[in-house]
Amino acid sequence: MLSRRSFLKSAATAAVLPTIGAGALRAAASDRLTLGFIGVGTMGRYHLSALLGRGDVEVIAVCDVVRERIDSAVEMVQTRYADRKKSGTFKGVTPHTDFRKLLEQPGLDAVVIATPDHWHTIPCLLAARAKKPIYCEKPLTHNVAEGRRLVEEVGKAKVVFQTGSQQRSEFGGHFRKAVEYVWNGRIGKVHTVRIGVGGPAKPCDLAAQDVPAGTDWDTWLGPAPERTYNDALCPRGVHSHFPAWRNYQDYAGGSMADMGAHHFDIAQWALGMDRSGPVEVMPPSNREQEHGLRYVYANGVVMIHNEFEGDAKADCVFEGSDGMILVSRDGISSRPVAILEEPLATDARRVIDSNNHHENWLHSIRSGTGTICPAETGHRSATICHLGNIGYRLRRPLKWDPQQERFAGDDEANALLSRKARGEWGKV
Repeated sequence: MLSRRSFLKSAATAAVLPTIGAGALRAAASDRLTLGFIGVGTMGRYHLSALLGRGDVEVIAVCDVVRERIDSAVEMVQTRYADRKKSGTFKGVTPHTDFRKLLEQPGLDAVVIATPDHWHTIPCLLAARAKKPIYCEKPLTHNVAEGRRLVEEVGKAKVVFQTGSQQRSEFGGHFRKAVEYVWNGRIGKVHTVRIGVGGPAKPCDLAAQDVPAGTDWDTWLGPAPERTYNDALCPRGVHSHFPAWRNYQDYAGGSMADMGAHHFDIAQWALGMDRSGPVEVMPPSNREQEHGLRYVYANGVVMIHNEFEGDAKADCVFEGSDGMILVSRDGISSRPVAILEEPLATDARRVIDSNNHHENWLHSIRSGTGTICPAETGHRSATICHLGNIGYRLRRPLKWDPQQERFAGDDEANALLSRKARGEWGKV
């Protein structure tokens, strides 16, 4: 599997190249979609850099809780648009410390949300109410209940929504190929899927530190429980690493949700379950073990978290009656190899044709068509991660109803499906 560092390095390099697709670089100012960015940390700057490389959009607003990141993002925009600034066709980028003000900015067409996980849902809700198309990072939600609420609000607003599950569009098309070959029966009847990602989230036990000047720590916490500042959660200034908030229950779902939102998403897509889910969650019997949790689907398919047999290891391994497909960001293979050697028939079932996730979102805004990873799908993929985290926390078999999105006869488990937001954020 490609490392995060390799991904960001290659993505940053690609971002400075001309983007080929709808709305070419010669797009007139009147045809450009205007964008605002909520969150300009590591992933936010990746999205900002990539979209600054397009001539069919214009960035007019950025927002963050750290002053240095806002200033850095503004400088990125102004540097990229330097020639247009001289010609007078660029009107400037507005910095914000409150994303609600960004959503009210006149002339704003759409938003990109790249905040920590616990801060995804509320900006999405308010952006939907403001009728702004949304691109939101994965995993889409912090818990199951807020995911259902998000889907309902997006549907009511009828805004275009793209979940940042870019494995559906990018990485050489390996994942799209795997999905299509599974769909078209190349490995026969699927019985097992194995997903290679890290472990669940844990309680936060970080020591207290002084809040740096220019950092709005209370807003960073937002709907999460109050606690003291630590730079492992919100790094000082501009940084290039992935902060550790991903590891902790109050803010995210651990590695299981971070990369799991990518790989479980592909698995459910291939299984035709990306608008549904499993019916059982079976944690390992060893209470110290953070791998081996099993999801059981109504048709008998079993999906196993981070447990492989022999050398058959990959981000996603699909096992069927006639063979297996192994797919990762850096490639795809099969056993036997003949499974992938013959192309699919011309009338084979195919995925949406998308090789650029941003492009797919922008095209959907302009055309009114659906994205390759809409809100319902993003919610269902995040739900798999949440169910796994709950299973590891409670360490007992759980019965799940994917239609009602409730556990059967288990009040303790159901209590973990939601969280009361702190302070004013509970009123959104």
